[in-house]
Amino acid sequence: MAFGKFANAGQTCIAPDYAFVHEQIYEAFKSEVRQAIQDFYGKDPLQSEAYGRIVNVSHFERLKSYVPEARVNEAELKIEPCLLDAPDPDSPVMQDEIFGPILPIYPYSKIEEVIAFINARPKPLALYLFTTNRQLERQVLFETSSGGVCINDTLMHIAGTYLPFGGVGESGMGSYHGYQNFRTFSHERSVLRQTSLFDFKFRYPGAKNAEKILRFVFK
Repeated sequence: MAFGKFANAGQTCIAPDYAFVHEQIYEAFKSEVRQAIQDFYGKDPLQSEAYGRIVNVSHFERLKSYVPEARVNEAELKIEPCLLDAPDPDSPVMQDEIFGPILPIYPYSKIEEVIAFINARPKPLALYLFTTNRQLERQVLFETSSGGVCINDTLMHIAGTYLPFGGVGESGMGSYHGYQNFRTFSHERSVLRQTSLFDFKFRYPGAKNAEKILRFVFK
């Protein structure tokens, strides 16, 4: 999760926008993510050469408005990795695509709560599920819709050359990679070739018994 969220400072279209974590491991999860951030970028990510900058000033200011208390490096347009505890689902950070190093986290007790939350929002470009329970995996896959899915990983489905990558609904239409490249970037043109030896007069206005013939042909 830390890799998927904070790669390129969260500026990938398939970065996790929020996480649901079972209440039994909620605090432990946050602790592990903070440790992973330190492992990746050191004790001060703002000084790390491995930690990315925000692409421009307008996005930098937008992200700052989500978490005003976050530590920043104005000169390099860097914002520290941030974990947010269960923000209001109607708040701006949960209404926009974050596209930055901010991860809202919500606790849950039943998976149905998570599925309902996902299905109440626009269909995501990617969905990430961490579980070894195959029944739970099937439930989430069958009861949600998303552009792509990773089980026990993040981002890596885009690396599969022969796996189609694309969105669904508001997250996009169509897909590419492998054979899907050919399908997406080609146009299948319909061509109908009619015979010149005869014509079907019954399709024209005024033809006798036209309705009876059409009903017989297309019954």
